[in-house]
Amino acid sequence: MPASVVLGAQWGDEGKGKAIDQLANESNWAVRFQGGNNAGHTIVLGDTTLKLHQIPSGVTSTHCNLVLGDGMVVDPWVLEEELDRWHSLTKERPEGKRLFISERASVILPFHRMYDSADKVVGTTGRGIGPAYRDRIERVGIRFVDIPFVIDDSDKIDETVSRMNMQLDSVGVNKKIGRKDFIADLKWIMDRFGDAIRPTGAMIDNALKNGENVLLEGAQGAMLDIDQGTYPFVTSSVTSRANATHGAGIHPGHVENCFGISKAYTTRVGNGPFPTELPYDTGPGNHMAMVGHEFGTTTGRPRRTGWLDMVSLRDSHRINGYTGIVLTKLDVLGGLDELNICTGYDLDGQIIDCMPTSSHDLARCKPIYEIHQGFPALKEQEWIDMAELSRSDRKGFEVLPETALSYVRRIEELSGIPIVSIGIGPDRRASIASLGGPFDVDPEVTTF
Repeated sequence: MPASVVLGAQWGDEGKGKAIDQLANESNWAVRFQGGNNAGHTIVLGDTTLKLHQIPSGVTSTHCNLVLGDGMVVDPWVLEEELDRWHSLTKERPEGKRLFISERASVILPFHRMYDSADKVVGTTGRGIGPAYRDRIERVGIRFVDIPFVIDDSDKIDETVSRMNMQLDSVGVNKKIGRKDFIADLKWIMDRFGDAIRPTGAMIDNALKNGENVLLEGAQGAMLDIDQGTYPFVTSSVTSRANATHGAGIHPGHVENCFGISKAYTTRVGNGPFPTELPYDTGPGNHMAMVGHEFGTTTGRPRRTGWLDMVSLRDSHRINGYTGIVLTKLDVLGGLDELNICTGYDLDGQIIDCMPTSSHDLARCKPIYEIHQGFPALKEQEWIDMAELSRSDRKGFEVLPETALSYVRRIEELSGIPIVSIGIGPDRRASIASLGGPFDVDPEVTTF
């Protein structure tokens, strides 16, 4: 059976958790392939809200195996917090049973968080992601498979502690890494997670050979890709489809579907150019922020808001080749008289339809908009009832208000990508699928 990929098609925070949760019900494996706990995926199950940072969003499907893949950087302390919350909710301890950590994944250590806290330019989450990836590239980082060997190598311990403290001093961090504490941390990781550390690439490959379904779960979004995004205001990993299989430890020929997740508008967290950005405190930008509860799952920071940017979405499609778009938070736009879609940029008087490579150029781009009629605001239950009607009467998107459906169809036209599902609320039931598409299944009502 083929693998499927779910990616953020914008600047992250698009609602990937809900889409992954829906697809995981039909999957045997859910695999995070990059990033770390700088990601934040939210899943709403009735009255229960799950906020996940490292555990794959497929955790709610109890038949689904979970993998923290080769391409990840994993913070063991944050992982323990997540697993403890999951245990308090469900009484399950999945680690070593259906949750596995790749032996090739890199370990985020206290040093990485301390070093990252000195960043004042990019606006990172401060979770140690970039420094951990930097250590990997410099070939001085510690992978999970390396931990026992490092513990037994006194020279390696001394060398690593010395390097860490010199680097902390170079960025003005006064705290130091102690030798005993460093060894104790490594021993704790092995004691706590040793049973879960596995050669996960081979495990996933065998699952595919046995006809099992594998879901490859991305973090962040296409415009935050270290190579293809709005550099230097990007994340520290390759967020694209090309890295999905590589970061999982399998070959790209396994992938059949690649779903891009896009909001019906655009948001961004952190610094960097954002051509369609709107004022946060007033007008449509404030409406999106307040109605959409636009605060970062990981950091709690307010998200910057703006109109849907088709220039960036088309570039995202060029990089990833989406077979379908999951359009999220359409309901948030309800109540606005007009909806704008950015179709191109004006860069110093020149009309362009692709994103400039330079962030300096992108910061000077003025959006060119086409205007669409808005649609009424509805209550959450009204949206859920609409979604239920779409399933029970086999109406698909036709249940949407006429002006909302027109907006959706125009997005399909401008992007050249079929929309396969539309999110109209945070609840698992609040989604409308295209008839006969991959999301055209009845959502399970799960309670804990």
